[in-house]
Amino acid sequence: MMSTTRRGVIAAIAATAVLAAAPLGAFAQSYPDKPIRLVVPFPPGGGADTLARLVMQRVSVDLGQNIVIDNRPGAGGNLGAQIVAKSAADGYTLLYGTNGTHGINKWLYKQIGYDPQKDFQPVTKMTRIAAMMVVRNDFPAKTMAELLALVKANPGKYTFASAGNGTTSHLSMEILKQTAGLDIQHIPYRGGAQALADLMGGRIDMMLDVMPNTAPQAKAGRVRPLAVSSAKRLESHPDLPTIAESGIAGFDVVAWDGIYAPAGTPRPIVDRLNASIIKVLKEPELRKNLIERGSEPMAGTPEEHAAYIEKELQMWKPAVEKSGARID
Repeated sequence: MMSTTRRGVIAAIAATAVLAAAPLGAFAQSYPDKPIRLVVPFPPGGGADTLARLVMQRVSVDLGQNIVIDNRPGAGGNLGAQIVAKSAADGYTLLYGTNGTHGINKWLYKQIGYDPQKDFQPVTKMTRIAAMMVVRNDFPAKTMAELLALVKANPGKYTFASAGNGTTSHLSMEILKQTAGLDIQHIPYRGGAQALADLMGGRIDMMLDVMPNTAPQAKAGRVRPLAVSSAKRLESHPDLPTIAESGIAGFDVVAWDGIYAPAGTPRPIVDRLNASIIKVLKEPELRKNLIERGSEPMAGTPEEHAAYIEKELQMWKPAVEKSGARID
């Protein structure tokens, strides 16, 4: 039989645990009770900013609180990520992050000012954004398989454009070159618009860039689309084959985005945000809008996104190292 003293000790411990949990539970239930700040570490009006606003404006309605977009561009997204990493872990300052801030920059920059894994609590991945391989309209190859054969037969002859050293459009091509054993000259530009302009003008041979940039030009007939970089064909372009099915088995290189809270944010708050984002990404109108832009909704659990970040960090590391790209 348990002694009176022992029962008293157990009861005291249980009461202490309940009291300790009560403030957190009450806080989580009332969250959010004031506007949330979402740091978007890229300029207003760009592709990332547009995607963040499309999704999070609907999340704002679902949560019943304003989500204020705070654009903090600089250093490829590092500046904004630093701000959130150093913010209070209370759910009121969040980061819109990408494969740049949480996959590439750690290897590209000498110092980024934050740890993409230790300094953040992933809330969820939002979308995957495939890239499209496009070529100038008079390029000899009419399919991706023909392009691969042509480049292999003519090492160093052809060129590819990118939005700049270390960008997704640069490193995705470096991964393709490394995987397929290709020799293609890299011509970096200061931004994707100028790169695409020279491709459309016939001064560059090819480019592998995200769908929001390339798909409109392909649709208008200004460039010729050959394939997409995702593992599966896209719902928005079902007739366009993947690079994987064109001869590079297993190829799956995409851009992506997600929402992050500072490390240490209480799990009930993370779960509240996660549930809201998953809910709005299922809305037919938003889903249709995202798919038309080349973005595939891919929300999941915080654990799934944390595992995905680890995988992506290991994929981008050799691409950056072998490319020679480095920003001090």
